[in-house]
Amino acid sequence: MTQVLLGLLALSGLTSVLAVLLEVADSYLADYGECTIRINDGDKELQVQGGNKLLGTLMDAGIFIPSACGGRGSCGLCKLRVLDGGGPILPTETPYMNAAELQDQVRLSCQVKVRNDLAIRIPPELFLIRAYQTRVAELRDLTHQIREVRLHLEDPPEITFKPGQYIQLVVPEYEGSPEPVYRAYSVASAASRPGEIKLVITRVPNGLATTYVHHYLKERDPVTINGPYGDFYLRQSDREMVLIGTGSGLAPLLSILYQMADEGISRKVTLYFGVKEKRDLFYQDEIQALAERLPNFRYVPVLSEPAPEDQWQGETGYVTGVMVRQVSDGSRVEAYLCGNPLMIDAAVKLLKQVGVTDERIFHDKFA
Repeated sequence: MTQVLLGLLALSGLTSVLAVLLEVADSYLADYGECTIRINDGDKELQVQGGNKLLGTLMDAGIFIPSACGGRGSCGLCKLRVLDGGGPILPTETPYMNAAELQDQVRLSCQVKVRNDLAIRIPPELFLIRAYQTRVAELRDLTHQIREVRLHLEDPPEITFKPGQYIQLVVPEYEGSPEPVYRAYSVASAASRPGEIKLVITRVPNGLATTYVHHYLKERDPVTINGPYGDFYLRQSDREMVLIGTGSGLAPLLSILYQMADEGISRKVTLYFGVKEKRDLFYQDEIQALAERLPNFRYVPVLSEPAPEDQWQGETGYVTGVMVRQVSDGSRVEAYLCGNPLMIDAAVKLLKQVGVTDERIFHDKFA
C-alpha cells in the first residue's frame, strides 16, 4: 500500500511539473499573432496580441474583471461568458461552476488563454470600473503583522464606492516578483472621504503583494489601483445587524459603520471582532469613536488564545461561538461577515440555526 501511495504521489508530482513546463514552453515558443476579442455582440472589439490569459489581456485594455486572488485561479470571481473561441473548460475551472453556469458557457477569465479570436459577454456595469493613480500618504503598523496603507487619490482625484467593497492594488515588479501582480483588499475608510482610501493588509509569509507592502513600499510612492468591486455592502432595512470579522476582515465592516454614522442610520448593530491575542486587536480608538456616534452600537472583541500577560476579562473562544450564544432569535437579524472561509462557513451554519435565512446573510470570504 505504501508503494502504491508513493507511486501515486510521484505521478501527481510529475504531472504537475509537466503542466508547468508545457505552460512555460507555450508562453515562450507559441506565436498566436493578433487576435480579435468581440465583446457583447460587437458593442466593443479589441485587437490584442495572443498568448496571454484573458483576465490580464482585458485589464491591459482597461476592462477590469473582479478577481480577489490576482488571477491565480483560487477565488472563482473572474467569471464571464465565453461564447466562442475559448476551447474546452479546464479542470481548474469546474469546481467554481454550477450546472447553470456550465450551460451558459461561463468561464474563469484567469484560466482562458487568448489563442485565437474570442466572443465574450461582460456585464455592462463592469465597464464603470477604472484604474486610479494614487500616492502613499501614510504607512502605519496596526499590529505586529497588519499594516495600514493610506492612499491619496491623484488621477482621478476621487473614487466612489459602496462601503464594504474592495479594490485591486497593483504591485509593480520588484526583486521578489519578476512581473507585476495585483491583489484585492477591502476598503477600510469612509465613503464620505472620496479623496483617500485606507487598506488593511496582513503580512503573509512569502506573499508577493504583502511582502512588497510590508518591506518595500514607502510613503510618497505611487500606487495604481482599480475598482471598486463586490456586492458586499449595507442593505436598506430596519433589521438588527450582526457584524462578524476576524483579522483584517474588520476593514469593510468598519467602512460600513462609518456609513451608518455619517448617514445617521440608527439600526441596532453589534460588531463581533475575533483575534488570537490582545496584541492583535486594532482600530480600538476608531471603534470607540464610532460607538459615541452610533447610539445602538455594541462592540464585542473576542480572543481565541489570550496570553497570560493579557489579563483578559472579556469574551474568549471562537468568535462564532460567542455570537451564537448572544443571538438567540435571528428572525429579525441581518448578518455581515468578513474573514477567512472557515470562519464564514461556521458563522453561516450557526446563524441559520438561530433563524437567520440565506437572503439575510452577506459575506466576503478572503481568498
